[in-house]
Amino acid sequence: MPVSEPLFDRYPPARRSRWRLVLAALMALVGLLGGIVAGSLWYASQDLPPLDSLQAYQPSLVSRVYSDDRQVIGQHYVERRILTPLVDIPQGLVNAVIAVEDARFFEHPGLDVFGIVRAFWTNLRRGGKVEGASTITQQLTRSLFLSPERTYGRKFKELILAYKMELILSKEQILELYLNQIYFGQGAYGVASAAQTYFGKELADLTLAESALLAGLPKSPNNYSPIKNLERAKRRQEHVLARMEEAGFITPEEREEAAAQSLPIRRVAPEQIAPHFIEHVRQHLMTAYGEAMVYKGGLEVFTTLNVEMQKAAEEAVRKGLRQLDKRQGWRGPIGQQDVTGLAERAAAVPPPAVREGEVLQGVVTKVAKDHVVVQAGGVAGKLAFDDMAWARRRLRGKDLSKDVTVLPSVKLLVKPGDVIEVGVKKVDREGVQFRLEQTPIVEGGLIAIDPRTGAIRAMVGGYDFARSEYNRAVLAHRQPGSAFKPIIYATALNEGLSPATLVVDAPVVYENEDPDKTWKPENYEKKFFGVISLREALTHSRNAATVRLLDKVGVRDVIDFARVLGIASPLSHDLSLALGSSSVTLQELTAAYGIFANQGMQLDPYAITMVQDNGGQMLEQKLFEPREAISKETAYLITSMMEDVIQKGTGQLAKSIERPIAGKTGTTNDYTDAWFIGYTPNLVVGVWVGFDDIRTLGETESGAHAALPIWVDFMQGVLPALPVMPFEIPDDILFVKVDPSTGLLAEQGGQGTVEIFAKGNEPTDTAPSRTDPAEFYKLDQVPEPASGAPSPSR
Repeated sequence: MPVSEPLFDRYPPARRSRWRLVLAALMALVGLLGGIVAGSLWYASQDLPPLDSLQAYQPSLVSRVYSDDRQVIGQHYVERRILTPLVDIPQGLVNAVIAVEDARFFEHPGLDVFGIVRAFWTNLRRGGKVEGASTITQQLTRSLFLSPERTYGRKFKELILAYKMELILSKEQILELYLNQIYFGQGAYGVASAAQTYFGKELADLTLAESALLAGLPKSPNNYSPIKNLERAKRRQEHVLARMEEAGFITPEEREEAAAQSLPIRRVAPEQIAPHFIEHVRQHLMTAYGEAMVYKGGLEVFTTLNVEMQKAAEEAVRKGLRQLDKRQGWRGPIGQQDVTGLAERAAAVPPPAVREGEVLQGVVTKVAKDHVVVQAGGVAGKLAFDDMAWARRRLRGKDLSKDVTVLPSVKLLVKPGDVIEVGVKKVDREGVQFRLEQTPIVEGGLIAIDPRTGAIRAMVGGYDFARSEYNRAVLAHRQPGSAFKPIIYATALNEGLSPATLVVDAPVVYENEDPDKTWKPENYEKKFFGVISLREALTHSRNAATVRLLDKVGVRDVIDFARVLGIASPLSHDLSLALGSSSVTLQELTAAYGIFANQGMQLDPYAITMVQDNGGQMLEQKLFEPREAISKETAYLITSMMEDVIQKGTGQLAKSIERPIAGKTGTTNDYTDAWFIGYTPNLVVGVWVGFDDIRTLGETESGAHAALPIWVDFMQGVLPALPVMPFEIPDDILFVKVDPSTGLLAEQGGQGTVEIFAKGNEPTDTAPSRTDPAEFYKLDQVPEPASGAPSPSR
């Protein structure tokens, strides 16, 4: 059988030569292309980031701040991310992400050749880029290591890194990193943060419908945001559900059911609570752990703040400052607006819901016979003249004595086009009723501390954190006025005096080399009350008596005693200290009162109970270290005296609370500062009110008038949740009947007042007998003596 000829031998030599040339050219071209690709890959791989540390990679995490009942009240972050292990991510959400982003994730080595071909063919058929081919691994490498630029060089790097990543990490590790790293829009990084942002939910509580919506966001977070375009987001969600069905993750029935469910998107940002407190905590964290740890380290910070107390504190301060601001006067409209066609434009838009108590900015459209029509919050409502009568007192400048005029009629206050601030007073079938409001310029602060532990339960550092981040509860040094007096009286009690000790409340002059600096302390009432007891002097806040007491006890002793109570601010070394001339912070003076409430035991105020890193490792924990600052007896004596401030003195407004309370008002010269600090055995609360630029609050705006109402409002809101507790009486406290005019023991069977004393300091001498003035009259009525008897001496 003949041997067949080789294929090329069948053709003439010339044709064989051409085939060889073509084959050689093809081989050279393939080699060249291969070399170019290899060279490109080599070049692209030269500056790739090393992946050796990928196993220990730590993404930027959000540090969360919790209240005392583990509610999240604050977050610090560069990227808002909550690291979540894969096992804690619902399988439905994992499946949704895989189905829509990379259905062959568990089959490819980091780059999906079939996916690339499919995407190329789909895009070719549809005449544009409608489908991508990036795997989950590629997206992760792009997010972790590469810039967002769209170049072939970056794509080469992405492919190489994805392949190398798959050699280092398992599929589960890659998936966990991806689900925690990727951006979901609205500032949310990772699935846990996205669930909180869009639904206000923990991951475990997500439904299939919600999981599908979240899974559709990473492709284009801005474009598919349900907050910006719910209809487009819904279409994207349905696409994700369809891909899940195609992948076999859900049944057709489950897809239809999920697609039919409504999506409760959280459109309103969560209410910010306790911003001054959170900033106070942040400053401590920055000092202790540094910026990187606070903003990227995922710290878990557990605090002492009680949310309900904080809400009550914020409401009390806002209400009290608004009331004070109204008493000072109305500053007038805040602007002007053209009202032409305003009512017609408003009618064309469905009116939004307005809530009672809400404060809005509105524009006056009409002044009627007994009311004003105001367009505010998208609705028209009535503002009755009675609800704006306070504004007749018109304030045209800062000086409350010179810049005030009183208008004869409410009707003259506003005109159409005036932009004013109104509060929603009532919403009913008849419409909306407004009341005239005004954002206060005056500031205030409140701090509430548990005296038994030192835990700060509530803190308000000012009227509005957005207006001023300055924390007046902690940082502001202001003169406390008479609120400092209990420290002077407690010093005297500690040195052996008693509430029954007498002091003279009479005019006194303290000379100075400079005649202009000669000091004559006066009482609030501009009169004096003679010889009175220490109890009465503190109850009614007698200035002249307190100055004499300080002079007797000694300025040095009072300053030393104040230091024992935790007052660290500089204190003046002169008798003006008696009237609270030395500036202190609200926190330190409130904490000092807390020692009185806690039977002399001192616990420093604190805001943080515990700090953990993102792995649960303890970084910081509060340890209780109570120490005896003063005796139980001294603490009880001064508490008893301040109970009388509430029952008989300047703090009588607090009697409405009807439980054991002690406290003291404080007012400074020219009414520039108003204070009230008061306590029960389980809560001590301080309130300060004043202007930042230190000017008068207005005549009569004392601590009892400006600060005490805020304190009472707060306590009425929070005390019902706390048990009623009496102030415990120490064993070494004696109850003794004394003669109030002398402070000595009352005569046996005679009239007197029961007073309390520390054992060993009680009086031992009896007050001398006093003749009743009526006895002198009786002497004149003695009958004539019998005959021969001697006449009485006259």
